[in-house]
Amino acid sequence: MKSFTISLFTAILFILPITNHSQNQGLQWLDIELSNYNYPYKVNSVTLDIQDQKLDMVYMDVQPDNYNGKNVLLLHGKNFNGAYWETTIKALVKEGYRVIVPDQIGFGKSSKPEHFHYTFQQLALNTKSLLDTLKISKVAVLGHSMGGMLATRFALMFPDTAEKLILENPIGLEDWKLKVPYKPVEWWYQNELKKDFESIKSYQKSNYYDGKWKPDYDQWVNLLAGWTLNSSYKRIAWNAALTYDMIFTQPVVYEFDQLKVPTLLIIGTRDRTALAKPLVSEDVRQTMGLYDQLGKETYQKIPDAQLVEIPEIGHLPHIESFDAFIEPLKKYLKQ
Repeated sequence: MKSFTISLFTAILFILPITNHSQNQGLQWLDIELSNYNYPYKVNSVTLDIQDQKLDMVYMDVQPDNYNGKNVLLLHGKNFNGAYWETTIKALVKEGYRVIVPDQIGFGKSSKPEHFHYTFQQLALNTKSLLDTLKISKVAVLGHSMGGMLATRFALMFPDTAEKLILENPIGLEDWKLKVPYKPVEWWYQNELKKDFESIKSYQKSNYYDGKWKPDYDQWVNLLAGWTLNSSYKRIAWNAALTYDMIFTQPVVYEFDQLKVPTLLIIGTRDRTALAKPLVSEDVRQTMGLYDQLGKETYQKIPDAQLVEIPEIGHLPHIESFDAFIEPLKKYLKQ
């Protein structure tokens, strides 16, 4: 019963990053694995032997004093890492949940391989390996943005592990291949090389926050822009390009009806995030990323779903409107 509630790599590394030095003044240089950036909680790592190489997957495992026997897995979005879950972790730990927060391979403090075949299946396997290492057999899985696509794939692959699925403004609620012409990885790579603080901020301001910027949001821009100052930025950009291709070519939208896990959708209805909007006409662009419609459509596809819509909030409810995000989440986890 549904309820509705509120190496090819080395061959193509030939383009130097384009940066605006005046924009980058005062920007902190960041290590390729963010070793000079402190996460809100202690980090550990597990070494994965995958695709003929050993890669380190970094994670936070925050355990409460009043453990209630339940675990929550938080999966970050494309332009983020585990650090932006700080307030969510704090609130859930206070409620007695053990909270596991990985950085996926290619993101945050985890390894940035020179060669890697990115699939959501592979990332789900990596995440399951982490849970197995921690001897965790049951979790509620919360995914934001790209993490929502990964969380969906994880729940489809491991329905006995995922007790509940929570999707916070997940991307992939529509199939962009039907509207946007395909571009190869090299195209995404060149776009990444051109990024700097101002271009990253402009994208997030327009797509995530509807032009309503707050100084607190700068920290999430800095975590991406600081990498552009690194001499290893080409490798970071290459991994980012590969994950864009993964997102574009591996939709989960056709499998929502196959989910066997109770699911909560938390949707900021002002969100207009969609991949590769500049590649289409203005008329087509206006039909993409309409979360006020996509949330309802997705809710109808999932067999056991609840929907919470947060009006006038964009792509990051847990950053932009934390109380409106955390209260329905806590209520759902207790059901």
